[in-house]
Amino acid sequence: MRTIRIGSGAGYSGDRIEPALELAEKGDIQYLVFECLGERTVALAQQARMKNPESGYDPLLEERMRAVLPACAAKGIKIVTNMGAANPEAAARKTAEIAKSLGLSSLKIAAIVGDDVLDACKDGDLPIMEFDGTIKQLGNRLLSANAYLGAEPMAQALSGGADVVITGRASDPALFLAPMIHAFGWAMDDWNLLGQGTVAGHLLECAGQITGGYFADPGYKDIQGLARLGFPIGEVREDGALVITKVAGSGGAVTAQTCKEQLLYEVHDPKRYLQPDVVADFSQVKVEEIAPDRVRVSGGRGTKRTDTLKVSVGYVDSYIGEGQISYAGPGALARGRLALDIVRERLKLSGVAASELRFELIGVDSLHGPEVSAHANEPYEVRVRVAGRTENLREAVRIGNEVETLYTNGPAAGGGAFKSARDVVAVASVLLPRERAKPQVRFVGA
Repeated sequence: MRTIRIGSGAGYSGDRIEPALELAEKGDIQYLVFECLGERTVALAQQARMKNPESGYDPLLEERMRAVLPACAAKGIKIVTNMGAANPEAAARKTAEIAKSLGLSSLKIAAIVGDDVLDACKDGDLPIMEFDGTIKQLGNRLLSANAYLGAEPMAQALSGGADVVITGRASDPALFLAPMIHAFGWAMDDWNLLGQGTVAGHLLECAGQITGGYFADPGYKDIQGLARLGFPIGEVREDGALVITKVAGSGGAVTAQTCKEQLLYEVHDPKRYLQPDVVADFSQVKVEEIAPDRVRVSGGRGTKRTDTLKVSVGYVDSYIGEGQISYAGPGALARGRLALDIVRERLKLSGVAASELRFELIGVDSLHGPEVSAHANEPYEVRVRVAGRTENLREAVRIGNEVETLYTNGPAAGGGAFKSARDVVAVASVLLPRERAKPQVRFVGA
């Protein structure tokens, strides 16, 4: 029975690049997947595209492609990625340009378009899932609306001969499911195979999280070699059987525990993990260590996909103003608390219009609040942080300014002041009838 090996080259936009190159050079893989797109990331990318029609894709696309294209081309490894973000076609053109500059002019590159469903969403008055309201009520604050596409268009691109497939918003597991559908010819209504493939994709999508990253806890969950953490490989058999492993000698570890933690990551209902291709059922999944750094995962199932697609909606929610300053030495905690009292009163006196304010001492009470932290030993240094949410940029700027004035108007020996004001791009969700999203494959030659 045939088996393919899929390497996970990234778990988020700013992830390390060396482990992906290690996978390409030493992993004996046939597919290398870069999962780099978060919900908020695509909204920010849409903002960038509005300013420049040739931008809006992942900022590390060029660096990643220059690093891995030579090895992938030499070994026949196919690349699948969502680094297209808000502009997959521009990302494909850029990748073609990079390939040409590297002497790889025979590469075939595909862009998957159609996840941008802003116009389709504007045509209706779709209810927002996270709070009471509709998409129309966002008005001109609305920035983007991107549907989570499934694996089918990416699989079609691979079947059409693509060496590199670049999509925008797609389901994270679908990036890994696409090579399975392509390689094994799985039917798009074989729900149990698609469910098992989704288990594999979900385990691989966060890269180093399944090899010990975001897992290590000294003395409780010890992981060696995190500075050179190896990223995972999924060995997927034609019947959906899966083994998770990594490059021999790389840092980190693949264990039943690392796999179980990742299996439950961001899953609300293990029996109904809603994906664009299938409703996956993780409830009968079995995880077993079969050798060092080799874990077998089985038992994934699935049922018929839903009639709607989840759409990630980006919008300008508000503005955040922030200021920070540090105090150190004897009495640092008392001086930090005095600083907070001063800024709290100053914001009232000057009439700053904020809908929400936070006054905290980082390292003392910023995570769990003063009630929980009151009995902790007094620190030798503290960092004051004041932040507020406002309706316009001008008010946000005033918050940071008041913290900065503590230099000469506050407690003794403050230093390292910092201030910022920025807009807040928030993300909400709506459900769009599946037929309103029309994905297409567009090829670009190097």
